[in-house]
Amino acid sequence: MDDSFTLYDLKVEVIASDKPMVCSHKVGDYFLVIGENLVFPENHSFSMYALGALLPLLPAKQRMLHENDWMLSDSIIACPDPNCGARFKITRIGTRKFSHAACTVEAIGKGESS
Repeated sequence: MDDSFTLYDLKVEVIASDKPMVCSHKVGDYFLVIGENLVFPENHSFSMYALGALLPLLPAKQRMLHENDWMLSDSIIACPDPNCGARFKITRIGTRKFSHAACTVEAIGKGESS
């Protein structure tokens, strides 16, 4: 049986808004999401508070979604500091195949309820 599944690779990039940035964000700073890994380019930093706000959204953005799902259309996320004008743009940049067996020891369908 083919146990492959596809996830989107993501780019999460700092963009500006009409408010000044008060945190350590710099326009253009970014990281990538490849499978379960966050990939930070050399010389780019990312606020742990902003990362904490973004992390719950990333697994959903990696997956195929219904065309009417708000998670598909909403791609700009505000900095969690209400005084900061930074925004974070989540962009799907490609797809990648993964193997269920390479990601977990659990059998396919084991956790399903009837």
